[in-house]
Amino acid sequence: VNKGSITINGTSLTVVDSGKDFFSVCIIPYTYNNTNFKYLKCGSEVNLEFDIVGKYLAKLYQMD
Repeated sequence: VNKGSITINGTSLTVVDSGKDFFSVCIIPYTYNNTNFKYLKCGSEVNLEFDIVGKYLAKLYQMD
């Protein structure tokens, strides 16, 4: 969901950009240094939770 939020490994982050098969977030230095993000490497498995309100809004817009 463009400009929505996503939770990665229990940390809520704002989505900066998204497309059909990707999304990106920005992680500020404090969050990076005080979470497990600093230990992640490309290909690491993470837990994702999506903003359910954003999913509902996206579904509504697709109905038009």
